[in-house]
Amino acid sequence: MKLQRKNRLRAIAAGALAVSGALVLTACGSDDNSGGDGDKKTNGAIKCDGKGKILASGSSAQRDAMDLWVKDFGNECKDISVNYKGTGSGAGIQEFLQGKTQFAGSDSALKPEEVTASKKVCKTGQGINLPMVGGPIAISFNVSGVDKLTLDAETVAKIFDSKITKWNDKAIQKLNPDAKLPDLKIQAFHRSDDSGTTDNFTKYLKAAAPSAWPYEPAKAWAGKGGQSADGSSGVAAQVKQVNGAISYFELSYAASNGTKTVDLDTGADAPIPATVENASKAIAEAKIVGTGKDLALKLAYDTKAPGAYPITLVTYEIACDKGNDAGSLAALKSFLGYTASEAGQGSLKELGFAPLPPEVATKVRDTVTTLS
Repeated sequence: MKLQRKNRLRAIAAGALAVSGALVLTACGSDDNSGGDGDKKTNGAIKCDGKGKILASGSSAQRDAMDLWVKDFGNECKDISVNYKGTGSGAGIQEFLQGKTQFAGSDSALKPEEVTASKKVCKTGQGINLPMVGGPIAISFNVSGVDKLTLDAETVAKIFDSKITKWNDKAIQKLNPDAKLPDLKIQAFHRSDDSGTTDNFTKYLKAAAPSAWPYEPAKAWAGKGGQSADGSSGVAAQVKQVNGAISYFELSYAASNGTKTVDLDTGADAPIPATVENASKAIAEAKIVGTGKDLALKLAYDTKAPGAYPITLVTYEIACDKGNDAGSLAALKSFLGYTASEAGQGSLKELGFAPLPPEVATKVRDTVTTLS
């Protein structure tokens, strides 16, 4: 599976480079992401300031996006090495708080206690949330003979809490009157590791089906029963292999594994498929709730807006607003400036991610230039 992803990313990267090239005329020179007074090389949308190694870890949801960004950035900035490990949001935040990495990727914004803890690492500042990668969390399934499936929040909650255990349950049949649902046990898979994807998925369940999902949203799984696997790649592999399986993971994993995804009955005029465009409609409704340089967003998980897919996550890059390592600061700002650029965001659709709304991306770029 790793080989398949690498081959896919190589092909996508070539297409994304073409996209980036097309955007150079509009993106070049529009954003000053310089990070210091050292030698600066400008190559289209990518500005190579500084040198050295950037270490980062965290969200596996954004790993495909990071792999592409690191490849494109590395092709231009030979003096900067970026190493991102998709260890999961929880592990990524812990490594950042331990001072092991320059930034962390997380599918959930920092909690107040994590902000407090970050002041020890950031010294003169604190950790801030920079939204960078958006996209739908798909509910993906593998049921022989079933190509299309619609579910609502209450039914999804009961499936993942082991209250609905067969695919021909009446609740599922009611939502899919034309489907030939088998008398087959449901194999519901959840993440075994602390995960921002789990946090966002359970925020949806709690907001849209509070009576059916009694647990508080969290990175750690709280539902009853089911089976677990590590990382988005782990649960995605189980859905691909197991007849009767269902799980939640980023749309990019469903695309790379060729698994089917659920349409959501949100109460809108028609069921909503998990698509990049529909995720963008949901992200556009989000509000910035962070203060100062923090750009944490509040998503509308219970939206009934036409075409808005509600199980949408935004992955943050978490970095120090002040107190960054002086030796790697310029390189850090160069890389994050690129990922937030029009070219960097424009390449995301190829991977099944949703680019940030322009007004949010602009604020991110402006904030990156102030890191110190």
